[in-house]
Amino acid sequence: MDEKQLATTVRILGIDPGSRITGYGVIDLIGVKPRYVASGCIRTADGALEQRLAPIYAGISEVFGLHRPDAVAVERVFMAKNADSALKLGQARGAALVCLANHGLSIAEYAARQIKQAVTRTGRR
Repeated sequence: MDEKQLATTVRILGIDPGSRITGYGVIDLIGVKPRYVASGCIRTADGALEQRLAPIYAGISEVFGLHRPDAVAVERVFMAKNADSALKLGQARGAALVCLANHGLSIAEYAARQIKQAVTRTGRR
């Protein structure tokens, strides 16, 4: 067997939750080498927060169905500019987490800097 056949491929879905825009990226990790698969965002319409949570859930479910990830990485909550923003972010994040849990996926949480370092080898913005 050659090195490619020995390398295990793991499909990873990364999520950057937001109450207005939730970003996602999909990579295949072949051995230790990441390969880009897809990325995009789920945009919600203006309106009350509770009306924006359902499209986040539905969008994550659609991404899951399209890409069938083996693992998920979700950005940890960071200190937002104000408490109201942090609460909204937490609720959007919760909608994504419940969706993923309903699909039976285990979820790893990472700081944004850790994710950037793992994929791009730099943690700067």
